[in-house]
Amino acid sequence: MITITRLFDFPYYQQEKFTNISDALVTKKNGVWIKTSTQEYIAKANAVSRALIRLGVQKDDKIALISTNNRTEWHIMDIGVLQTGAQTVPIYPTIAKEDYEYILNHSGASYCFVSDVEVLAKVTNIKANVPSLKGVYCFNEIEDCENWTSLLTLGEDQSNQNVVEDRKNGVKTDDLATIIYTSGTTGRPKGVMLSHKNIVSNVLDSAPRIPFAAGKSTALSFLPICHIFERMILYLYQYYGVSVYFGESIDKLSDNLKEVRPTVITAVPRLLEKVYDKIYAKGTELTGIKKKLFFWAIDLGLRYEPYGANGLWYELQLKLARKLIFSKWKEGLGGNLDLMVSGSAALQTRLARVFAAAEIPVMEGYGLSETSPVISVNDTRNHGFKIGTVGKVIDNVEIKIAEDGEILCKGPNVMMGYYKDPEKTTEALQNGYFHTGDIGVFDAEGFLKITDRKKEMFKTSGGKYIAPQLIENTMKQSRFIEQIMVIGDGEKMPAAFIQPSFEFIKEWAKLHHIEVGKTNEEIISTPKVIERIQEEITTLNIKFGNWEQIKRFELTPDVWSIDGGQLTPTLKLKRKIVMEMYKELYGKIYGKS
Repeated sequence: MITITRLFDFPYYQQEKFTNISDALVTKKNGVWIKTSTQEYIAKANAVSRALIRLGVQKDDKIALISTNNRTEWHIMDIGVLQTGAQTVPIYPTIAKEDYEYILNHSGASYCFVSDVEVLAKVTNIKANVPSLKGVYCFNEIEDCENWTSLLTLGEDQSNQNVVEDRKNGVKTDDLATIIYTSGTTGRPKGVMLSHKNIVSNVLDSAPRIPFAAGKSTALSFLPICHIFERMILYLYQYYGVSVYFGESIDKLSDNLKEVRPTVITAVPRLLEKVYDKIYAKGTELTGIKKKLFFWAIDLGLRYEPYGANGLWYELQLKLARKLIFSKWKEGLGGNLDLMVSGSAALQTRLARVFAAAEIPVMEGYGLSETSPVISVNDTRNHGFKIGTVGKVIDNVEIKIAEDGEILCKGPNVMMGYYKDPEKTTEALQNGYFHTGDIGVFDAEGFLKITDRKKEMFKTSGGKYIAPQLIENTMKQSRFIEQIMVIGDGEKMPAAFIQPSFEFIKEWAKLHHIEVGKTNEEIISTPKVIERIQEEITTLNIKFGNWEQIKRFELTPDVWSIDGGQLTPTLKLKRKIVMEMYKELYGKIYGKS
């Protein structure tokens, strides 16, 4: 059996262990799911390698990949590039063209592969300012842009396959494989250098925690492939012989789930919140006994504890709720889904409870781009699942908690450093440990719990520490609140900027015959809306100490988004930008002009 030491070993391992999976990678094109077998995947990757060598690509060259959606071509290119000893530079499609220019120049990318017209337009705009860029190729067929299939044509001639083999043999496990530019909540993106060993070790050390039926599972992949979380999971899928279907878009997720009927998906908490809110909204439209049963099941789900901890009577009720109510939830998500893996941000405990009660457990994990990414993850087996935690640390990774509570990580998964930035590298890597910037604790059973981001915690003028993420996560349980940012560094009390859930408020207003106007500005100025959100804040404030409670808030008319600049591509708040945007509201809250 092939020993996996480099990323491009995964498809060969899959072919050897599972013979030839007919739907190894599947992408929808013109309404039809197009399947690529393991054999075809490898053959095309080799053709790409041969073509790149003919184009003059050398070891350690950088090739940028920018795709709006996950797709088969991305993976063929990834393996094709890595086999030549070059490195991939995946880039978020939604970032500003100025960031494209910075990343392409900083990495010194020689070629760039884009997915569609929108991405191509951004690259074309800045191409003249990137002297290292020799050519741009497109996955979609677009006029005036060379198609990526021209590489497959150029690589048809197998006479230089021996050069490809030599290049592959020359790639060592400790060699750089990829540079991932973190979206960053502040400043310029940093280029995280990950070696083959970093990511391979993370896949192999995470594998025992994922309860896959090897060669029998189906995944739907839709989280951005340019992020290391989804990318590492996709190598893991290849390792386990999972058939991978690529979702068309978040908008079509519901349709794709029903078409593909996956057994596993990865998700971020914000998406799970939206799924739950939609299910909840449908429940409110029911009447009579159906409505009573629905909310009885929800109440039961919100009290869920794993491993029968609630006792026999609860388990009997849960069995009935699963049959009558929760089975319909599962059907709405395709019918076969029995595992969701969540990362990127903290998962609300109510969601962990209710989805586990519905027999669609969410295995929350924790990690960063710099740790390839997994540090810890929950596992339903062997009592390895604990709600409110990010699970136990994976094999071969060592964690220690610093005196100030910061999580420090050591292991084969820890990055090589930041590209062309020795200063930041030295700051992040000290005495062999990566300083995560997260605050956490271990409980008595060895489960890791994240309490906040070190840099995001602040003190009020009274000297009390505030952990904003904890408060924000709790407040987002309200269906009236879409986004929230807790403020008050150095001030006498915590307060918040709130982006209301405009869609939900319109439904609520209609139901209660309240006139809220048509625009977002009119909605946030409606006294009854402000009163109702105050009620929500007051109710949820009870969960916190008096010094942590939100004493004042201001509503914002803008919808916070990636494109709007308020959120990173992984949906984290860009606090500095939000603060800058709402300086006047800050002044209003704290009486400063």
